[in-house]
Amino acid sequence: MDILEKAQKMLEKYPLCNHCLGRQFALLGYGLDDQNRGEAIKLLLTMKGHQQALTGKKTRASLLKTLAANGSFNIATEILRKLRKRAGKKRECYLCEGRFESISELVGRSLKKLKPYEYATFLVGVELPTKIEEREDEFKAEFEVRHGESMRNEFSRDIGKKISEITQKPADYKKPDVVILVNPVAEKVTLKANPLYVAGGYKKLVRGISQSKWICNECRGKGCPHCGGTGKLYQESVEEIIAGPMLQKTGGEDASFHAAGREDVDARMLGRGRPFVMEVKKPKRRFIDLQSLTQAINEQAKGKVEVLNLRFASRDTVRKLKKAEAGEKVYRAVVGFDRAVSDEELEILEKTLTNTVVHQQTPLRVLHRRADRVREKYIYEAKIKRLTPNRAEMRIHCQGGLYIKELITGDEGRTNPNVTNIVSAKAKSLELDVLNVIVKV
Repeated sequence: MDILEKAQKMLEKYPLCNHCLGRQFALLGYGLDDQNRGEAIKLLLTMKGHQQALTGKKTRASLLKTLAANGSFNIATEILRKLRKRAGKKRECYLCEGRFESISELVGRSLKKLKPYEYATFLVGVELPTKIEEREDEFKAEFEVRHGESMRNEFSRDIGKKISEITQKPADYKKPDVVILVNPVAEKVTLKANPLYVAGGYKKLVRGISQSKWICNECRGKGCPHCGGTGKLYQESVEEIIAGPMLQKTGGEDASFHAAGREDVDARMLGRGRPFVMEVKKPKRRFIDLQSLTQAINEQAKGKVEVLNLRFASRDTVRKLKKAEAGEKVYRAVVGFDRAVSDEELEILEKTLTNTVVHQQTPLRVLHRRADRVREKYIYEAKIKRLTPNRAEMRIHCQGGLYIKELITGDEGRTNPNVTNIVSAKAKSLELDVLNVIVKV
């Protein structure tokens, strides 16, 4: 069965607009959209029908009548009028129910939704009721359509093409800045702004600030006497200090903070800073000045937190960051002993901890949020310097994920080897700083 014969059988049984007829042959021919393809097929069928009608037999005008009614084809209607034959009433398209006629309106609504947003690329997604898609599937099966495409694809392409022509911005099928979701049947348009990712490093210059927002365990953020009505255990966090100016600059609705590991609330993060990525959700502005943003964050942080090397990133950067949590770390700890320790004992401590594997069972203080198991962590180098008779400074270059406080105390025997056992004196961390986080992101 050739194209015209198949198209004629389709139109004889169902009313079809140019789009829906042309779409059944979408993979045949280049340089035509489905509407033009459908119109071309109807024009050829009209010529065929006109030729048949000129024979003078009454039944010979049937194809023209089919095209006028089921094809809503004006040329066929006009030929019937000139032949003094009646054209049947135009019927609504069986497949799309006339929705392709509203493309211009859907484009207008899409542009209105896009207006408040900055974006470089976009993508049009299409939602169709199940009954519409099932109807087309049954239609394709009935006529053994082998060279067609889906209605969803045609709507997406046609709307996207018009938006691109007006905005002069390209569609991106992999990582668009915004996604326009169109429901042609409900005539509804919604917009989803994909997250904006900003990567950098942060320093925490004072103690007593948590890395992330810490919700009160008692009230779950509602506010209670335990948290002073704030809903938070700590009034400040690195996450909130960075997120505030970032949300203000981007007009985003919310933000998620991703970092290469974390330091304790009472520990500082020094050196070149800890790598992080801030994920800004539903940003209205993307083309922000990162130098100005850096200045705004650091001024608001008032010497407590400092960000550096801000740059635009992607979801892939977050994935790499999570994998890099076990990268190498360098710590500085001030250790206090319950007695005076000798130089010889400190030398033994330094030698014992250098190039050694530490077996560390999940610390008691984090057991509520981490699986209870033994992890092996490597110490590359330990440097010990006396400060006072019962106090020393330790610099530990180790594999990420090693809990330094527990390395010092022993955590009731859950960490081995540990400083307390090596020196045979009760030891504890008085101060802890992260000096370097060695990861490649």
